[in-house]
Order: sequence, then C-alpha cells, then structure tokens
Amino acid sequence: MAFGRSRRTKHQATPTDLFVVGLGNPGEKYAGTRHNVGAQVVELLAERHGGRLRGGKNNALADELRIGDHRVALAIPLTYYNESGLAVAALARRHGIVDGAWGALVVIHDEMDLEPGRIKLKLGGGLAGNNGLKSIVSHIHTQDFARIRIGIGKPPGSQNGADHVLRRPGKAESVELDIAKQHAADAVEAILANGMDAAMNHYNQSS
Repeated sequence: MAFGRSRRTKHQATPTDLFVVGLGNPGEKYAGTRHNVGAQVVELLAERHGGRLRGGKNNALADELRIGDHRVALAIPLTYYNESGLAVAALARRHGIVDGAWGALVVIHDEMDLEPGRIKLKLGGGLAGNNGLKSIVSHIHTQDFARIRIGIGKPPGSQNGADHVLRRPGKAESVELDIAKQHAADAVEAILANGMDAAMNHYNQSS
C-alpha cells in the first residue's frame, strides 16, 4: 500500500508526503534508554537530510524537510511517552495528515516482543500493550497508521517491563540497537521511494 495525502482545506497547509514520529521520553534522565530508540531514529533522519529539530507550540521537537522529491515532517513529542498522542494529533492536523490519509503517519517505537536489534514494519493492527501507541490512537481515533518497531527484547529474570525500557542497554546491545536505528531510518526512506508494502516485504523478511 502506498502512502497518500488528505484533501487540503482552507485552514491547512499543503499536506506533507510523510509524517514521521519517534517516541521517547524527554530530558537527560531518559536519554539513551531503550524507550527512546524511536526518538533517536528521527534525530538520525534529521541529521542525514540536513534538518534541525526545534521546539514549537505542539509539544514536540519538529522540522519539515525534503527527502528526495518528498516533503517529510519529523517530530519527537516532548510529552512523556505515554502521552505521545497529544503532540501527534496536533502535528498531524498541522501537516494535513487527516481524512483517510493515516498511512502517511509513521510511528517509530521500541518493541519488547522483538529480539534486540531486529526491526519490523507494520501497517495498522493491534497495539501490543504499548502505551505510547494507545495514547496516539486515543487522540487520532484510528489504528490505521504505519509503525516501525525496533526490538529491545524482553526484560531478564524478574525485572519488570517498565524498568527494562527505562534502562540504558549494555555495550553489546547498544551496538545492535545502533545498527537497528540505521536500518529504521533506511526503512523510512524506502517507504518514500517504494511504498509501504514494498518496504514491509523487504524489511520484514530480511531483518
């Protein structure tokens, strides 16, 4: 399935081709934790394509840039992870991602159900208990958006999930996650170049 644009209204700017959101928690306390890998991918995309993420009025660091011939909006919510929908809904309206064009929203997030370093792409479907995705759905009232899931593995032993995602990975896992973040950024570029279906076929088989 290719991504699409919504119709423009007199109150909206020209819709962007893709709106890419990386989930994480704000502040130095959470920098480098497993829960912030999605945000780090958006930072990487901005760096690759000459963007500069800036704070604005929509509770997010954001920028709009070009990747090839495409207009792409990037954002990292400055709300806490579990309240990501507040920023996503406001920015989606700002960038014209509404009215049946939710395939143009790509949310990048950590995933405990995948082993560390593996990535999977998904369009729509369940939320697997991810509170950031739940918040987004509660504000945009649809699950029909794309996700790039970055594996962080399940917590070891008796450690609970919350402790696991809020910890920084060890050295070996950090190397795996750094590679995965590069692949996730590549996947965004592949969605733009070839569409979501082709990107899913490539990354879901090879990762």
